[in-house]
Amino acid sequence: MNEERLDTRPIHCPYCNMPFELLVDASQGSHETWEDCPYCCAPIQLRIIVSPYDGELEDVLVGRDDEVL
Repeated sequence: MNEERLDTRPIHCPYCNMPFELLVDASQGSHETWEDCPYCCAPIQLRIIVSPYDGELEDVLVGRDDEVL
């Protein structure tokens, strides 16, 4: 993990709708991962989108575990 490439994004859990700050590591490039909600412990599907040109974090898509992102 590259600490210089860490970014936080405010998101809402797609299950319980609670807001929380998500810590994102953009040094991995674009990827999919899962994070458990800190409130209801449901598995949240995340699609991290990083620019291939400058390596900057462009977007974070959030969905339920059974959704297709």
